[in-house]
Amino acid sequence: MAPTTDTTHDADRHSWLESANDPATDFPIQNLPFGRFRREDDDGLCIGVAIGDQVLDLRRVGLVQNGQMNQVMRLPRDARQALRQAISEGLRHGGAHEARFRAALVSQSDVTMDLPCEIGDYTDFYTSIHHATTVGRQFRPDSPLLPNYKWVPIGYHGRASSIFVSGHSFPRPLGQTKAPDSEVPAFGPCRRLDYELEVGIFISRPNVAGDRIPMASAEEHVFGMALFNDWSARDIQGWEYQPLGPFLSKNFASTLSPWIVTMDALAPFRKAFARPEGDPQPLAYLDSPANREAGAIDIQLEVWLQTAAMQKAGAAGERLMTSNYADAYWTVAQMVAHHTVNGCNLRAGDLFGSGTLSGPEAGQGGSLLELSDGGRKPIRLANGETRTFLEDGDTVILRGYCQREGFRRIGFGECRGTVAASRG
Repeated sequence: MAPTTDTTHDADRHSWLESANDPATDFPIQNLPFGRFRREDDDGLCIGVAIGDQVLDLRRVGLVQNGQMNQVMRLPRDARQALRQAISEGLRHGGAHEARFRAALVSQSDVTMDLPCEIGDYTDFYTSIHHATTVGRQFRPDSPLLPNYKWVPIGYHGRASSIFVSGHSFPRPLGQTKAPDSEVPAFGPCRRLDYELEVGIFISRPNVAGDRIPMASAEEHVFGMALFNDWSARDIQGWEYQPLGPFLSKNFASTLSPWIVTMDALAPFRKAFARPEGDPQPLAYLDSPANREAGAIDIQLEVWLQTAAMQKAGAAGERLMTSNYADAYWTVAQMVAHHTVNGCNLRAGDLFGSGTLSGPEAGQGGSLLELSDGGRKPIRLANGETRTFLEDGDTVILRGYCQREGFRRIGFGECRGTVAASRG
């Protein structure tokens, strides 16, 4: 089923909460992303919706019974849409429930955000052909893409226990590395620490083990999306990844933005999906009319770096690159369909990473591995510092937003993480 818009997307719809009407806000009434938070005076987790600079506590307004986000995610699509309609109506200027909804607001600055749901399993994909080509060229100049890339949505199973919410810091990982001119590996802190610009996709409705999810209904099993940084230890990865792929180079930390922007909120920003001329068309189980019509999602993405020196000087950081999720080679529906074609059972709260989202132009690499050409070309920052890979004290900030004429701009909030010194 192709995504459709309704009254909740109306650009002329305004809220009685003035901060939600600010053109610069990520969270106008047209967005209404879901997350989990704690109040200063309560250790329990609450389900909230971001609106302007506030959070709407859904339990206090009577729209949920508890703080179990995964139960909300499991709701059928029509029930989730009805919940969105009820929230939008309660926040709408001139709506009949303003007093009740106003009493359920709390400032975002007065709450502590948690992971938006319980994440049971995490799979990381490799959906950007631009990233795959640029990185592949560093190792295989004459044949950067492996033969299966244009046929199979490549992915690997990651570790959910080391996914943290935006704002955390993590120690530089330790591991084995091997220099090209050394006969034996060495053990110590990673020296080629990198970020990866990704989006996260959250599963809603589960499927029964043995039953695959077809393309026609794949997005009915998706709740929404967030920003995701899959930190990578490139030197550890280079030594360990053959023959089974990433292990310790990936599972030490990943950072997730706290708000899930629902698939319903993203409906106005869908685009046609088409393969470049001359590329093979997807196999039948990875194809559908709805996917061709609107499988791509127009999300503008940015990576910012704030070094320790910038933070000390009071500088917000420097933008390193931009890209767009619409340039991905595989869509959300294709990831879901492929993940389950063998009978794998997904569960509510499972997370897919898109893989690093690089753009087609020079300077649009979604990682330092690309921007610095594998460390051979240091990046010079405006304050005179240089980087090939991340240093202790560096903070990486991911930002994302959608905009289209005739609709309100919506955003994802920040995904922020900081590198601390190794504990080794």
